[in-house]
Amino acid sequence: MQDKICNTFPMAEQKNNPLHGLSLETILNRLVDHFGWRILGKLIQINCFIENPSIQSSLKFLRKTPWARKKVEDLYLEIHQAENSLSDKNEKS
Repeated sequence: MQDKICNTFPMAEQKNNPLHGLSLETILNRLVDHFGWRILGKLIQINCFIENPSIQSSLKFLRKTPWARKKVEDLYLEIHQAENSLSDKNEKS
């Protein structure tokens, strides 16, 4: 019984986390689709986005570099929140 409580508790913490269930690869692909590599490299100035950018090389770097991963996740959250705000305004109109 105690195991069930411990296993369900983390899920409750994640229900309002927009990153929950998204892989880093999904987040990166969405950012690249949204901005393209050139703009992404200007927004987050790391070499893997500027010099010969690829999903695989970027994922390798981001998984090893917490500060860079945080910048990517923060940018994704900004875009996600902006898109949600726009859709909320459109629904109210």
